[in-house]
Formats: sequence, structure tokens, C-alpha cells
Amino acid sequence: MALLDLLATNTVWLLTFTALLGLMVGSFLNVVIHRLPLIMERDWRDQCAEFLEQPEQAPTDAPLSLSRPRSHCPHCRHAIGALENIPVISYLWLRGKCSGCGIRISPRYPVIEIVTALLSVTIAWHFGFSWLLAGGLLLTWSLIALTMIDFDHQLLPDNITLPLLWLGLVFNLGGAYTDIDSAVIGAMAGYLSLWSIYWLFKLLTGKEGMGFGDFKLLALLGAWLGWQALPVIILLSSAVGAVIGIGLIVLRGRDRNIPIPFGPYLAIAGWITFLWGEWITQTYLQFAGIGLP
Repeated sequence: MALLDLLATNTVWLLTFTALLGLMVGSFLNVVIHRLPLIMERDWRDQCAEFLEQPEQAPTDAPLSLSRPRSHCPHCRHAIGALENIPVISYLWLRGKCSGCGIRISPRYPVIEIVTALLSVTIAWHFGFSWLLAGGLLLTWSLIALTMIDFDHQLLPDNITLPLLWLGLVFNLGGAYTDIDSAVIGAMAGYLSLWSIYWLFKLLTGKEGMGFGDFKLLALLGAWLGWQALPVIILLSSAVGAVIGIGLIVLRGRDRNIPIPFGPYLAIAGWITFLWGEWITQTYLQFAGIGLP
């Protein structure tokens, strides 16, 4: 209780605690981003074998979950100890290399930890010590995981999107971020808007322009923020997508024919709208000359 009282009354302590928490959660998100697609792939393979009534075979892969086996180097299988698993600090101490084989560790791991900490602190600064902060952190951490998984695998796991959608509705039962009517309509409108665009594009071109995971992601954002936020999210996601897409083509020479997932842009736009959507809308209306004085 003493810690809760301190966090509730001292902004510096709250931001510091949130930053440390964000670093630890960022370390766990690295595990989720790497392992969840692998777990899903194994599950799909087992389901396909069962559907095709193939004879059961002895498993060739070691059991895999978010907690087992322990984190290890993918090259030499060196188990990462507690002192080697301290967010950011261990990476700097090891100079970005495995202590077992000396292979370079991807800098993406500490980057995700730092980004998670920075975004968590931003949420804490915006909402202060409240239930709004708890919900905002859960949404932020989930969007980070979804962004990276979709970027790597063009996949938005139902394991994250669907529980998050229902959680948004639960928070808004008490009007946390919007009223429950707006949240329910937002979930429906978010899904149906992209679903309609998907089928229209497919009927006109014969191609699939986006995945069903994008529908669910916009639906969960609508459940958290209400239907009023959907136009801002869609416009922002288009702007973010244009900037990042052009950047990937120019800086990394990415083939223009390689599809770029839309989920990360929706997630980024949704997070921005979550914090500053109302201000963005009012600024735009005033700039257009139709806002309130």
C-alpha cells in the first residue's frame, strides 16, 4: 500500500516505476514476438495432420511455450542466465554479443525494450495513476507485439486481438475511454469498414488487399476508442504507411512488389489517436475553418 500511495502522489516515482516496468515487459515482448508465431505454426500443423487423418508421428521439435524452454542463443544453444537477461544493461555489458559463441545479438531486442519503456512512460504521463493507466499500458504493450509480429510474419494473432477487443469493451462498460454504445458501434464499424473494402478490392482486382487480422485490429481499436476515432485512425494509418513505406523503399531498397503489412500502421495510428485523437480532430476542424471557436 505504501508503494501505491507513493506512486499515486509522486509523479517522478510513477514515471520511474513505469519505465522500469516497461523495460521488463519489453524483454518479455521480445519472447512473445519470437515464439508466438512458432507456437501457432506448430498448432496449425497438428490441426492439418488431424484433419487429414494422418498417422500420429513422434514429435521432432522440443516443447515450446512462452515460458519453456529458457531463452538461449539460437546458434550455440547457450542458455541465457539471469545476469545476461537484464533489459538493455546486459546487451551493453556483453557488447551485443553472445557470451558463449561471440555471435552478434540483434540490436532489435534492446530497441524494443527501450521503445516499450518510453511509450509506457508516455502513457503514465498522460493518464497519471489510475485505472486508465492500467488499461493504456495493456493496450500499448499489445500493440507493440502485434506491430512486430505483423511486420515479421504478416500475421495478427487472434490470441492477442480478440481478448484485447473484449477487454476494451469491459473497460468502457464504465466509460473509461468512451461510452459503451460508442465502443460497441466502434467494434462493429471497425471490422465492417475494412471487411467491405477487402471484398470490394477483391471483386474489382481478383486480389486480396489485406488480411482478416486487419479487420480485427481496427475492431479492437474501435472497442477501446469508440466509433468517433475510426476516421482519424484510418487517415493517420494511411499517412504513417506512406511515410514508412517510402522510407523502406528508399533506405533499404525494399522491392515494391513485396507486400507491406497494414497492421503496424493501424497500430501506430491507433496509439497516437488513443492519446491525442481529440486534439488532432479539433486542430483539423479549426484549420479547415469548421471547428468550434
